[in-house]
Amino acid sequence: MGTGYVSAQSQTSEGTHEHPKVYFIREINSANLVKIYEALGRKAEGKVAVKLSTGEPGNNNYLQPALIKDLVQKVNGTIVECNTAYGGGRTETEAHLKAAEEHGFTKIAKVDIMDADGEVALPVKDGKHLKEDFVGKNYLNYDFTVVLSHFKGHPMGGFGGAIKNISIGIASSKGKAWIHSAGHTKNQTEVWNNLPPQDDFLESMAEAAKAVADHCGEKILYISVANNLSVDCDCVATPEDPKMGDIGILASLDPVALDRACTDLVRASEDHGKIHLVERIDSRNGMHTLDHAEALGMGSQKYELITLD
Repeated sequence: MGTGYVSAQSQTSEGTHEHPKVYFIREINSANLVKIYEALGRKAEGKVAVKLSTGEPGNNNYLQPALIKDLVQKVNGTIVECNTAYGGGRTETEAHLKAAEEHGFTKIAKVDIMDADGEVALPVKDGKHLKEDFVGKNYLNYDFTVVLSHFKGHPMGGFGGAIKNISIGIASSKGKAWIHSAGHTKNQTEVWNNLPPQDDFLESMAEAAKAVADHCGEKILYISVANNLSVDCDCVATPEDPKMGDIGILASLDPVALDRACTDLVRASEDHGKIHLVERIDSRNGMHTLDHAEALGMGSQKYELITLD
């Protein structure tokens, strides 16, 4: 599979069409997280939602509060989540807030479980499977969204990045079931007994993400930290240990370009341990999510990679 990266020189030769920029910093620290946010040139203003995973109890791979504190506080952000749709420690609001507290997030910012009081529907334009995306009711209270993703593998999606973070992540508990079932049920128990074809799920994830991106317009930006690269998501209580080294921090105003750049850097890595993550991505046909998101007009898999360090 080829890379989506295009150099500035090749970009010029293609004419006036500009590919989205993806910024990259190899060293992962709190100062560089702020630096890459500033490089995007889009200021998070108003009431800012910072969407990240607070991590399933038992999982320690999530983005650590000490790493993200400076960025979250710089934008005066509220950490936002929605309850999960599977058995675990974050299916109910009280337990979810307890997990967020135990993992240290409540010490750096307010935490809002957005579907604590229900959900609202966002329209899905030109969806193949979904006509609506059901998100946490409180999401409508925010003016701007900083999508702060931990890029890693995922048991069902192949990988988890920006698109998963705004689709499954911003969806209410019932909305998660809606996406996983490709628009057939919002029952959080029933969904797991009758899963749709894999590509239908991946396409539904892209469609739900598009609903959120359309809702936000230009009031959204995307930052991904590619560290603790387990094949498993932060939603797994006992994830497999990472087999490859950290890659760095990436950011873009285009979530498709950002996710593609993250997967490209995994594939380009000389770390032999990457074979486990690549196998996870490809065995789940994970790249199809980006193909569908691109077809929906959500972004581009061609991008210009700009290294800042």
